[in-house]
Amino acid sequence: MKKKIVIIGSGFSSLSAASYLAKKSFDVHVYEKNQTLGGRARQLKKDGFTFDMGPSWYWMPDVFESFFNDFGKSTQDFYKLNRLDPGYQVVFGENEIISIGDSLDKIYTVFEEEEKGSSEKLKQFIASAKENYEIAIKDLVYRPGLSPLELVTPTTIKKVNYFLSNIKKDVYKDFKSPKLRQILQFPVLFLGAKPSNTPSFYNFMNFADFGMGTWHPENGMYSIVEAMVSLAESQGVTFHTQSPIEKITVDATGTATGIQIKGEQIKADVVLSGADYHHSETLLEPKYRAYSEAYWDKKVFAPSSLLFYIGLDKKVENLAHHTLFFDVDFDEHARVIYDQPEWPKNPLFYANFPSVSDPIMAPEGKEACFLLIPIAPGIEDTPELREKYLNIVLNRLEKLTDQSLKKEMLFCESFCVNDFIEEYNSYKGNAYGLANTLFQTAFLRPKLKSKKVANLFFTGQLTVPGPGVPPALISGKLVSELICEANL
Repeated sequence: MKKKIVIIGSGFSSLSAASYLAKKSFDVHVYEKNQTLGGRARQLKKDGFTFDMGPSWYWMPDVFESFFNDFGKSTQDFYKLNRLDPGYQVVFGENEIISIGDSLDKIYTVFEEEEKGSSEKLKQFIASAKENYEIAIKDLVYRPGLSPLELVTPTTIKKVNYFLSNIKKDVYKDFKSPKLRQILQFPVLFLGAKPSNTPSFYNFMNFADFGMGTWHPENGMYSIVEAMVSLAESQGVTFHTQSPIEKITVDATGTATGIQIKGEQIKADVVLSGADYHHSETLLEPKYRAYSEAYWDKKVFAPSSLLFYIGLDKKVENLAHHTLFFDVDFDEHARVIYDQPEWPKNPLFYANFPSVSDPIMAPEGKEACFLLIPIAPGIEDTPELREKYLNIVLNRLEKLTDQSLKKEMLFCESFCVNDFIEEYNSYKGNAYGLANTLFQTAFLRPKLKSKKVANLFFTGQLTVPGPGVPPALISGKLVSELICEANL
């Protein structure tokens, strides 16, 4: 008989692992607490508008392609990708906008216009970032984080200085324009940490940004979820929605034997959790938990977010699909996320208008508007605070882009810390997992395999390799390989 594997949660890492394990002839069952699959990558549909509720940036297309190639497929078998031009805009003030185009030549030109001589420095910076990207993809991120020796290769030894410096220091050394400095530090926010705490090696994210571009799958990011579910089902995976897990069952020998849902015991040979790692361990008796509450409390978590999903009764003007509003102090906002957690007085924010590029995302003549304010996990979340910050960002957006939006709102839905906890069992309501700081990289992250319970494994953004959609796909592959190697 086939060995049975139950997977908790249906986010990207779980969907990835499910397909790989089913391909290896395991009987795979995925249990999702919510009504729809995809974990945080859900969609909100309302009055003809469509919003991606979670991830909205499609970077590192090679990782997605590699995943589907492992099953003899391609992304184009499932969804159509369009490269955005501009990939995104950054607003620094009224009539102060820098657009990041869809080619390095366009970006070099924009940099040179902002700071004389910066294009040559950027070419050197990107050459280094490309080299690090190739090392990361070929030598590092596809390793399971079992040993520090995984980081020691002939190529990484030569790069040791990149782990001893940080992104902010490197950017400030080569570029003088505050605007260019902020643009170059922006991609590491995907890693969930301050640029000053992110090793220089992670400049490979700048190559992912400038060199590989920003893409959009038609019908939104949920197209990827639909593609992965379709692939998994073709491999024989069975999905169960509205199935909140109450317990991971462990026998007297310390071996995982299954899960409990609504009082019912579901037996399995292997349990794999793609849910929040901290929450997953609370499903175990305390003696079987590998990490204490004190351990989690000391960790640097990526931000949470205050999100708004707004239907606008008009098309927006002079705004790109992805627009970042960096018209306030970057370092001050980072401080109130990581150093002294509190609500920012003047928040940076991100605006996503997917219907600018993809008409299906909104009714004709209207616009889908998604706003995101990064905030510290675990801070107070009330309806009054949400309303206050909605007004702050809409007022700024209207003033900086010289257009009226508030009175054009047909509806506004919000999502914040309390929702991340309620919907996703997210530790302190974090949105992106565990930050990739020097001491939370690779083998220093929570393990894919439980240290205390046999046949219990974990995957997702709190373990290896880290936050983001491409790393989640990789995490699923890594844990599937560990399960296969366990000779169950």
